[in-house]
Amino acid sequence: MPKEFYTERDIEDMFKRGELSLNITENVVLTELAYEKANRLGLRLVRSQPDNPPSAPVRPYIAQKIAPAPSASLAAIPAGEMDKDLAARIRAAVLARMGNQVDPALLDVIIERVLKSTGVK
Repeated sequence: MPKEFYTERDIEDMFKRGELSLNITENVVLTELAYEKANRLGLRLVRSQPDNPPSAPVRPYIAQKIAPAPSASLAAIPAGEMDKDLAARIRAAVLARMGNQVDPALLDVIIERVLKSTGVK
């Protein structure tokens, strides 16, 4: 089924015709400006799926639950070793899930930054 695209002008025209809502399905695409115009005019956007910004990709893998790592022996591991072990476990988990889709060097930089920003390193 073809997609229907709505621009800012389309939203204005709908509002002028007295339409108060627009059904948003997987076949309806609003531009950023159309989305903002609808909000400004009070045009109700009725969605069949959860609210995503107009150009946000659907990323179902974010909602997937990841099993927690076993933590029974963490108290016996020195802090520096725990950092290395945690980074290694994160790296292994990401590579297992993403495979060749991720650059290993970039992954290491990201893991390092996240661990620093969370106070682990």
